[in-house]
Amino acid sequence: MAQNRATSLKDVAQAAGVSVATVSRLLNGSLELPAETKARIDTAIRDLNYVPNPHARRLSRGRSDTIGLVVPDIGNPFFGMLVAAVEEAADQQGLAVSLFATLNRTGREISYLRLLARNHVDGLVFITNHPETDELAELINATGKVVVVDEDVQGALVPKLFCDNEQGGRLAGAHLADHGHRRVLYVGGADDMLSAQRRYQGCQAALFERFGSDALLHRYCGDYTIEFGRDAARKFLAEGRPATAIFASSDEIAIGMMEVLRAEGIRVPEDVSMIGFDDVAPLHLFAPALTAIRQPVRAIGQRALSLLLETNWDERSASATEELLPVEIVVRSSVAPPSTA
Repeated sequence: MAQNRATSLKDVAQAAGVSVATVSRLLNGSLELPAETKARIDTAIRDLNYVPNPHARRLSRGRSDTIGLVVPDIGNPFFGMLVAAVEEAADQQGLAVSLFATLNRTGREISYLRLLARNHVDGLVFITNHPETDELAELINATGKVVVVDEDVQGALVPKLFCDNEQGGRLAGAHLADHGHRRVLYVGGADDMLSAQRRYQGCQAALFERFGSDALLHRYCGDYTIEFGRDAARKFLAEGRPATAIFASSDEIAIGMMEVLRAEGIRVPEDVSMIGFDDVAPLHLFAPALTAIRQPVRAIGQRALSLLLETNWDERSASATEELLPVEIVVRSSVAPPSTA
């Protein structure tokens, strides 16, 4: 049975007929109110069973009561779902969210980090696709109060939160191996990205554990977009279909590849099997429904905010901590035994 969400600061404010900021400042001891107004707020807190979160109060006291969320591409369904999860979790803590879409440009990422340095937001949940940018790491370390999510920023000495990409690769590789696939094509992001490296390594490990030297894992590297998926599918066909199965390591890549394969008369899974990664797009509506590794996007967003609020930024040591959330495989109908040996 579904549980009701926790009462938020916004709920209390609405019930008492005041602003969220008024309730927050009252609870923080930074505002004196008329007795009648304070009584309304106290009644709302009691009736709604509101329990203030000490971590959120510590972060917001004397600040903007706003956290920043930096994402590369709001049009990508994965990031859209992540944004929704962070906003819901922030609302329950009485915090606002300022959303910054970087268009995957380093300059925009740097400018948003500098907003935090100027105290325009109380902390940042930060997502980038530029792991080798030294300037980003240096600015994150100098600023603090940043949680890095989804992709690594090498050299950033802050809390980091990822899905277990290697586990996802292993699940994909094992599922393909269970259906007899020894020759697999991995299609993923740039080879210097954490997610791309670990998904590939996990798939490779699963195939070699099953087939040893008989396993063959091809690799196309690019970015997590539909257009790269189309390009990868064209390359796959031009090279004479060098694999019997494809591990497309994002929904966007899988969509682009299936579009081209279908247009060229290549059937999934009769001619080539396919497994995806993310499972935030409606892959169950595809023909065939696409088997995929599912990321816990909602849990990632909620945990990212928790890390931002729970971390004692005044006392934490200057070192990176890494937390992984598990993934799962959702089996549908896009994988079958290979049509040829």
